Amino acid sequence: MKQLAWRDVRVGLAMCSLVGFASANAQTATPVEAPSTALVAIRTVAVGRVEREPNGMLRRQWPGTYFETAIRGSSAYFRVGKGSISLRVSVDGKLVAEDVLLESPGFYSITGLTPGLHRLRVQVASESQSGPTEFGGFFAPAGVSAAVLPARSRQIEFIGDSHTVGYANTSSKHQCTDEEIWQTTDTTVGVPALTAAHYDADYQVNAISGRGIVRNYNGFAADTLPQAYPYVLFDKAQPYHDPNWHPQLIVVSLGTNDFSTPLNPGEKWSNRQQLQSDYESTFVRFLTGLHARNPRARFLLWAATASPELNGEIEKVVQDMRSAGGTQIEYVPVQGLAMSACNWHPSAADDAKIAAALERNIDLHPELWANGGERG
Repeated sequence: MKQLAWRDVRVGLAMCSLVGFASANAQTATPVEAPSTALVAIRTVAVGRVEREPNGMLRRQWPGTYFETAIRGSSAYFRVGKGSISLRVSVDGKLVAEDVLLESPGFYSITGLTPGLHRLRVQVASESQSGPTEFGGFFAPAGVSAAVLPARSRQIEFIGDSHTVGYANTSSKHQCTDEEIWQTTDTTVGVPALTAAHYDADYQVNAISGRGIVRNYNGFAADTLPQAYPYVLFDKAQPYHDPNWHPQLIVVSLGTNDFSTPLNPGEKWSNRQQLQSDYESTFVRFLTGLHARNPRARFLLWAATASPELNGEIEKVVQDMRSAGGTQIEYVPVQGLAMSACNWHPSAADDAKIAAALERNIDLHPELWANGGERG
């Protein structure tokens, strides 16, 4: 299956009008049983790991995927296919639909735009571990035409677990049902989106809640993040490759799930020392592979924890990478967080603090942006 290349986008969280784009008035995104007018498919830019089905639907599963287009006119439509998904819709950087929950295929209309040039975004807020979902692209009614969507030069890749996903980050309680966790997870206000918005960058969110480098939370059986990482979807049927994806910065947060629970009988490590050694060597191999594919990228590791064990392990990994010649790598431990969301996860306010800590480090290395992304 053909994979869609990354192109430039502006993060919807920016909440500001784009230069040259018209302002909007009373914008809405609403479901329609059937469009009342003939529609023409217009160019849809998929931002994330996506594959195109024979019927033109775009399948995705990794968090934070978003779809954009630009139009001249006062309305547009988008189509959603199979799969449960929570979406956020923005026009010219302004959020106009905060919680679009979809369980079945259908069309949505975006209306209330002033005549002129507009940039539209539909962004996935929910996590999709149970299966992929489908997006059917944008459509224009009569009198509306496609416009050019400019490309960006900055790209950031985020790799991690639930802390990167934004797991239940809009929740205000610790004890939550699975449904509440799903409903309160919002990747669009998580660490990756906030950080990318600060630098006006494209970004990927390659993260899965509960996964680790060598051990998942409490030792549960599933692919670890490095095992799932090479593929477009979690079924591992299609390797991922995008010739237009060359991030200048790769931000990784992995290890909380490896070390947050005691070893269980029957796990392959007899003691913590064996687990630590496996974590260190596997993490180094994973980072080395990422570096080989992105030789000009800078690496930034972080963890939202006060765990001496995890801090020590990440510091060892950083030292091993530097000893092997990988000097463009640093570790940013983030402490003092409220952890007030479901199951003691970072809240959206914590995510903002984490993003600020990352930005302080990134700003010390403005030269990293000199390595512009290569695009076809």
